[in-house]
Amino acid sequence: MPQLRLAMNQIDSTVGDLVGNAESIVRWTRHAAERGAHLVAFPEMALTGFPLEDLALRPSFVEASRTALNALAKQLADEGYGELPVVVGYVDRVGYVDRSEAHPRHAHPGRPTGAPQNAAAVLHHGKSALRLAKHHLQNYGVFDEVRYFVPGDTLPVVRVRGIDVALAICEDLWQDGGRAPAARAAGAGLLLSINGSPYETDKHGDRLEVIRRRAQEAGCTVAYLTMTGGQDELVFDGDSVVVSAQGEVIARARQFEEGCTLVDLELPAAAEEPPSGAVGDGLVVDHRTISAEPLPSYEVRAPGPGGHPARLDDDEEMYTALVVGLRGYVAKNGFRSVLIGLSGGIDSALVAALACDAVGAANVHGVAMPSAYSSEHSVADAEELARLTGLNLRTIPIAPMFDAYMGSLGLTGLAEENLQSRLRGTVLMSLSNQEGHIVLAPGNKSELAVGYSTLYGDSVGAYAPIKDVYKTSVFALARWRNRTARERGHTPPIPENSLSKPPSAELRPGQVDTDSLPDYAVLDPILSRYVDRDEGRVAIVAAGYDAELVTRILRMVDAAEYKRRQFPPGTKISPKVFGKDRRLPITNRWRESA
Repeated sequence: MPQLRLAMNQIDSTVGDLVGNAESIVRWTRHAAERGAHLVAFPEMALTGFPLEDLALRPSFVEASRTALNALAKQLADEGYGELPVVVGYVDRVGYVDRSEAHPRHAHPGRPTGAPQNAAAVLHHGKSALRLAKHHLQNYGVFDEVRYFVPGDTLPVVRVRGIDVALAICEDLWQDGGRAPAARAAGAGLLLSINGSPYETDKHGDRLEVIRRRAQEAGCTVAYLTMTGGQDELVFDGDSVVVSAQGEVIARARQFEEGCTLVDLELPAAAEEPPSGAVGDGLVVDHRTISAEPLPSYEVRAPGPGGHPARLDDDEEMYTALVVGLRGYVAKNGFRSVLIGLSGGIDSALVAALACDAVGAANVHGVAMPSAYSSEHSVADAEELARLTGLNLRTIPIAPMFDAYMGSLGLTGLAEENLQSRLRGTVLMSLSNQEGHIVLAPGNKSELAVGYSTLYGDSVGAYAPIKDVYKTSVFALARWRNRTARERGHTPPIPENSLSKPPSAELRPGQVDTDSLPDYAVLDPILSRYVDRDEGRVAIVAAGYDAELVTRILRMVDAAEYKRRQFPPGTKISPKVFGKDRRLPITNRWRESA
């Protein structure tokens, strides 16, 4: 059978950075060419970054994307890679005649001229040899593609080295029908899908099963290429994979790392007559021949170190996702350092550890802000954290500020407690303004769910790294990080006292979280059912939880929507992060707990 060396480039693009992303594509194409690749691929919207959100609705940006694509094709040819077909994702528009294309396209009947499309192109000889648009549009969870794009209606097939390669974009593989069965009808030897699939816990197993199923439906090898890195609240885990028609994993990329996965494939030869006509689901074959003759037989490369990398365990996977998401947000928004209020508690300790791993301890600045109600170990644990990690720490007591406010306002009760938190928020934002650090909010998903946070206090910040992490997982990740450090001969970063002492906001004498909340081991499973799975009160009680407790917790969740709406963005790791996924009206008289 004919051979083909496929280069899957798992890269980290930045939304809107057309120049920087193009440079990355050229660099990785050069890398692949030097290693003898015959077909080079990049992820969904690699040229523009992903997801674009409302940038896709700006005609000026869409036009800039198309211009950048044409410039990229020319640059690749000018640098000597014109013979090498390169698949690149970008944003395009419907209804134009582009004379720079080998086969110019015309407007599609019934589709608005100029409407954006989530597109890809095969670059060859300094031009776009073939362009395509995503057929199935994602319109659930964090994606609103029906808002932005119109779907494609072709089965794009490119003949490379005597092999017909069908092309798909992300959701085209996740949804039933569409390009997988169409690839079988067209007799494709390889189905190449470029993707922008965000990370979620426990997702990689489901993803692999979908790819295996599509390979069986397509009757051919499937190459699934996706991106890595962080973009706002999303983090992309890479984990690109090639699966045979029988479902066998042929090659797999590393998780959360940029890299080029080279894989030598033996694939069925293309039919003498190119496929054409309708192939189901409203798709019509759009075929281009790049190189009709198969390659002479060549020696297959031995798999590199990334050929079959070990999978990360669940805790390491989640921790790495949080690090990559935080690093991406800080770096891509032009910051070099972060600022964290350190209370000595487990949340701020975990955020500090994540920050040290993401940007380096020298770029992490902690502030201990004790009040009259702070325990002796609060500052001591913050100092221990600084010693263990090497981060920068300063102490700024808030008692004088608190006394000044109290002298003017005479607050009592909860208002007095929250004043302390808001003073700490003011200190952090003032230092951020003065010194240029980005402030990280340490709030976790459990507290955010039930409103156990202070607006303009502990919720202050530009990014919330553990916003989507339940408290029980906070403890699990902290223990994992310490355990892993010990196993590797490193210093565990998180003080043991922060792990062992009862969680407390320390806003009144002897306060602990369980004064206001159930134990987190009880609270978190109920929250997961209500928040992540959308189960109602009846279903949760039927699962064995106390009815009175469930009613109380659901009321707390329902009443805190206005707080969540004002909370900073944070890395999404669950099926439903607050804000990006779970969107409920603030003014809302429906109560599941009624």
